[in-house]
Amino acid sequence: MTRIVIDADACPVKDETYRVARRHGLLAIVVANTWLRMPDDPQVRLEVVSGDFDAADNWIATNVARGDIVITEDILLAARCIPRGTLVLTGRGTVYDGNSIGAAVAQRELMRYLRDAGEVSGGHKPYADQDRTRYLHQLERLIQAMRHLR
Repeated sequence: MTRIVIDADACPVKDETYRVARRHGLLAIVVANTWLRMPDDPQVRLEVVSGDFDAADNWIATNVARGDIVITEDILLAARCIPRGTLVLTGRGTVYDGNSIGAAVAQRELMRYLRDAGEVSGGHKPYADQDRTRYLHQLERLIQAMRHLR
């Protein structure tokens, strides 16, 4: 059964994801380094890992399975999960799969190099309503795709 695994670190769409998971009868697993307030819902589970650097990422990369959907902004975590048969979605609605992750990792490294060289600065634009809409649309699409995959 498809599960939705959420990298809780700075995830702007946790509540939306809980609602979608509930509607589809899917388990949402929230992975965090600290305790978070969670809805009283058997379809939403909190997995608290140690406070070690990358502990949440390591738990996710080790425990996801074919057919799961991972919600994260972390491109390197996405690259670790995709070979396990998952699809990855960011809170802004970008989908990473085996065809797109290589270019995303390369772009991440290029931007890191340019930032370190002082050529670019700043980060993402502020999160907007159209990001949330795109996210919800893509999440629905991925759930349907994973159902056909199984």
